[in-house]
Order: sequence, then C-alpha cells, then structure tokens
Amino acid sequence: MPRLLLVEDDAVLAEALSRALRGLGHEVEVSPTGEHALDVVLERRTPIDVVLLDVMLPGIDGFEVCRRIRARDTVPVLLLTARSDPVDMVVGLEGGADDYVVKPVEPRVLDARVKTILRRIAPVPPQRQGVRALGGLEIDREAMTVTKDGVELRLTATEMRLLMEFADHPGQVLSRQALLRRVWDYGYAGDSRLVDAAVARLRGKIEPDPGKPRLLRTVRGFGYRLDPP
Repeated sequence: MPRLLLVEDDAVLAEALSRALRGLGHEVEVSPTGEHALDVVLERRTPIDVVLLDVMLPGIDGFEVCRRIRARDTVPVLLLTARSDPVDMVVGLEGGADDYVVKPVEPRVLDARVKTILRRIAPVPPQRQGVRALGGLEIDREAMTVTKDGVELRLTATEMRLLMEFADHPGQVLSRQALLRRVWDYGYAGDSRLVDAAVARLRGKIEPDPGKPRLLRTVRGFGYRLDPP
C-alpha cells in the first residue's frame, strides 16, 4: 500500500484529503509544517513513497521544503498549490518537484496523479534493461543508476526516465508532448513546463556546462535532442 506524506497546515483540509486518500487505498501521514515534513523525510522516521506538499505553509514554505528535500533525497514530490501564476509553477518545478496540482483538487484526481508517479518509479521493463555508455555517462538500467566519470549521480525517477528516453532515441528530436506521454505517462495535453524544468535539472547533473549543453540540445519550436559525443 503506497505511503503518502501530506504536508498541509489546514487541519480541516488535511483531514478531508487524508480520509479520502485512505479510502482510495493509500496510507497517509500528515505533517502540519515544512519543518516537520523535513524531519520525516530526511531522517527517514517512516518510509515515504510520495510527498504531497502544500506551497503555502507557516515558517518554511513549500518551495523551500522541496529544494531541501531534493538536495538530499529523490523521493517524488507533488506540489499542492492554490497559486496558478506561471512563475510560481516554474519556481516549484525548478526546485525539484515532479508534478503539481492546483487546489482545490478532487481526491480521485490526486489519486490518479499519485498512481502515475508510482508507475514512473517502478522498475524498468526487462526488455529495456542493460548498460549503455554515453560519453562520460554510464546508464545501468537494471540497477537504475547513472554514473558520470565513475561517480554515481543522484537522479530522481523522473530524471532517470527522461534520460533513458533520450538515450533510447539518440539524435532524434523528441517533442515536449511526446515526452509527457512517454516519461510522465500523461495521455492528454499536459503542462510542457514539467518537461522544461526536468530537462534543466537533468542538464545540471549530466552536462559539463549546463549553460552551454553539448549532450542535451534544445531544438527551438520542436523539443529536445540527445547528441551523443
């Protein structure tokens, strides 16, 4: 049974959401503050599969909580926000969030997003396993690890899937919508900012100079292309 950490300071909303999510088959732990959430996640008091993180929190806000989690852990983070400002969304995604939903959100919609994330972090199907060298990178599909010049990189499940998708199609331009379908498992027109933010984070980990990418190129008006060295 998936274990979720719901970080929400509104006690009434937290109770309603956690009750609904439990009814949909999840275990739910509630954190009322960002500080408490960081203690739960980073100290590993209990295993957590997905963090549902409200942006507007007392003390440390959700954006900062996400950044601190991502600096030390790869657990998936789904932002819950009442903000629909594109700038806020970009800040959250660039801070390491895997996805976001705008409140108010129906529990079944949230359940669907969580299940999508859980599918994304599932083991890679056997037919796609193997080890692939890519310049200074080595992608081990079976172990779900990536090393750069012999040093293992800390990639989230989304970043790992994204890199493997590019590695499976070297030299081919992949559109944002194609990547949303293949990596995020979205069968509809999802938010392309998810792709842009994830590509930017991935570049920061695999490129010698993320500002001048040599591996993962932008093809303006189309999408992205992996250029093997």
